[in-house]
Amino acid sequence: MPIELTPDLPPELVPVAWMIGTWAGVGVVGYPSMDGDRQFGQEVEFSHDGRAFLSYQSRSWLLDDNGVRTEPLERESGFLRVFPGPSRIEVEFLLAHARGIAEVFLGHVEGAGLRMQTDVVARTATAEEYTAATRMYGAVDGDLLWVLDMAAGGRPLGAHASARLKRVSG
Repeated sequence: MPIELTPDLPPELVPVAWMIGTWAGVGVVGYPSMDGDRQFGQEVEFSHDGRAFLSYQSRSWLLDDNGVRTEPLERESGFLRVFPGPSRIEVEFLLAHARGIAEVFLGHVEGAGLRMQTDVVARTATAEEYTAATRMYGAVDGDLLWVLDMAAGGRPLGAHASARLKRVSG
């Protein structure tokens, strides 16, 4: 699907315009504290309202061996801010999770991709221990691919989840 640069798109968002839209697909989640890897489904939306940031919504659910939804997995919402840095396009990704965690990622644009790491992680008293993460998003053959590494439960940064999403609108 081609990228449409609409008249209301702020110039700051041009480097991430490829992300705008609704995406859906399947991924894999696992961690040493889990009993093996599991397949999940996900829907993601990146949108804007004419201001210089993208709004982000994501929901995911576990899938059984037949690809049928079994239980909710994760719910996230946030904002992606884009601005010129001294030598590259910088990003700030502010995320809130329904499980009691808020994160601020800092990073940069790399071609048709983003590379970010946590600068701040805040948890409620009831949230699981979680200390750091990295995220990468990229456009590959018209799809949105992403990878999440995290440090949680006293473990160092390690692979946690990844997905390949197809554009369904936008």
